[in-house]
Amino acid sequence: MRFRSTRDAQLAVGFGEALAQGLAPDGGLFVPTEWPRIQAAAFPVRESLAGIGARLLAPFAAGDPLAEPLPRITAEAFDFPAPVVALGASGRLAVLELFHGPTAAFKDFGARFLAACLARLRGPASRPLTILVATSGDTGGAVAAAFHGRPGIEVAVLFPKGLVSPTQERQLTCWGENVRSFAVRGTFDDCQRLVKQAFLDRRWQEERALSSANSINLGRLLPQAVYYAAASLAVFRCHGEPASFVIPSGNLGNAVACLWARRLGLPIAQVVLAHNANRTVPDFLDSGDWQPRASIATLASAMDVGNPSNMERLRALYPQLSEIRAAVSACTVDDEAIRARIRQGYQELGQVWCPHTATAAEAYARLPAARRDSGRWVLVSTAHPAKFREIVEPLIGRDIAMPESLAKLLARPSECTQIDADLESLRDALRDGGVSEGRSSG
Repeated sequence: MRFRSTRDAQLAVGFGEALAQGLAPDGGLFVPTEWPRIQAAAFPVRESLAGIGARLLAPFAAGDPLAEPLPRITAEAFDFPAPVVALGASGRLAVLELFHGPTAAFKDFGARFLAACLARLRGPASRPLTILVATSGDTGGAVAAAFHGRPGIEVAVLFPKGLVSPTQERQLTCWGENVRSFAVRGTFDDCQRLVKQAFLDRRWQEERALSSANSINLGRLLPQAVYYAAASLAVFRCHGEPASFVIPSGNLGNAVACLWARRLGLPIAQVVLAHNANRTVPDFLDSGDWQPRASIATLASAMDVGNPSNMERLRALYPQLSEIRAAVSACTVDDEAIRARIRQGYQELGQVWCPHTATAAEAYARLPAARRDSGRWVLVSTAHPAKFREIVEPLIGRDIAMPESLAKLLARPSECTQIDADLESLRDALRDGGVSEGRSSG
């Protein structure tokens, strides 16, 4: 299997090389050159998530050094559950809980898979590797956890200063050792721009080996198709109908992973993208004009993206606007509606949702009744509500129990460095250590 750039089909590499490079040399994103077809019957009943992952990803790793250890990689990466939990009395709605990993967010799946792969690609003579990751909240913590303590790998986590929740910031800054955190004076889009600029800068390439752990990296996005495969198989086997998903969407990596799973042949019907006030994608689907813009800070901060990178992959999958409109629909949900849905979800269903999951729940509620009743729907729950307790607890009127894994992270001392949103500031901070905000244990 080969993977080509979204910008130049002639730039094609193997699976492991695509993961190691992160971004194609021309600034494009790697996508498969072909799409194998995988039937639902190919997956044994009651197969584990790791087993489903090994079968689903095997065609993509075929002929690559990562093909042989792939079952061990998925066993290492997917060692926590992704349950589909029924909601309400109708039985036609469920929630896919993706927050049972070590950092309580869906990013744990892709980050742990990528870390397991890159660790196996490195040899004794490999020069040190720097992982650059921009985060609007959850990605950085998952990547830090996955790569922390791995020899020969340095991680630089970039997050927008003051634009992530306090709990998220503690997760981003509590690591030390081979993981360093940088509070960028700007937005998530500025952080993402810095990562892309670094990959295209010749001086950076000469100074250090680079890779990315954002969803621009194939090794972050492709394994996310695994939990969509597992969830759709569970729904199909239980009810004999394909699953439709409502997905909280920011940088579009999670949504593209679902669409890739559907392209492979998994029983997936409709896909609805639930956006917050950052409405670049819904506006594009309405008007046909792609107009990236500055991101807006919202309660659902991990989705605060005004220029989503994975639109390149979406357009590579569906080159015509009419094809994209047929493949997905999208809506935008403001903060007031997010708050109301958090309250309503708790009062009516006994569910405690993070702002991102509440965005998906509100998008589902806005669907026409005939559309809701015509299929089996799954809300994608991307983060544990304890990561947003400052927002959620006042709305539901009670404390949220902290997952043990998250509590351990929050007890660690934190440290980060403030930098301006330009490449030289990041280069100097990485080289010299920068000016730290200091450590604290509170």
